[in-house]
Amino acid sequence: MAKGLNHMVDLLELQKRFILAHLCPGDVAVDCTMGNGNDTAFLSQTVGPTGRVYAFDIQEAAVASTCAHLQAVGCPENYTLIHASHHLIKEYVHEAPKAVMFNLGYLPGSGKKQVTTMRETTMEAVFGAVELLANDGILLVAVYPGHEEGRLEGEMLKEYFATLDRRLICCSCFQIVNSPTSPYFFIVEKK
Repeated sequence: MAKGLNHMVDLLELQKRFILAHLCPGDVAVDCTMGNGNDTAFLSQTVGPTGRVYAFDIQEAAVASTCAHLQAVGCPENYTLIHASHHLIKEYVHEAPKAVMFNLGYLPGSGKKQVTTMRETTMEAVFGAVELLANDGILLVAVYPGHEEGRLEGEMLKEYFATLDRRLICCSCFQIVNSPTSPYFFIVEKK
């Protein structure tokens, strides 16, 4: 193996590269599953003080954890943390975001693996996000097929993304082929 090429793909770094190809200072971004705030912080720091970030989570612990994390890493006060389901995206976001991120599954470190994103609300949230997405915007959905609901969410999203008009939207999937239960992600880019 060539020197420097003996490392595995880092999915999180790859996701950030795709987002950074679309998101600039001053833009609007949405984190539909704030969790512990890592994606929210990344989006907040990327859009900077003149940008805006909206972040959703149904768990109060996620909102509190995210708020503490954003303050600890010195994010600009450009974010709105929303203690509600992401399927309500169109009720809270009235601007066209340049980037929308979903990190499906359960809240890491919560010990509540039974509280996960669900197909019904995920589908409504993704549909709303696609409608809101700005031209030259990106929607990134990380899927965790290692649990049944995650596997079903991934199948549902693949079917939906396959129906979108290729002339307006490009949908891609990045998956490690020889590890079928590993996380993977969809990228939806609006022309």
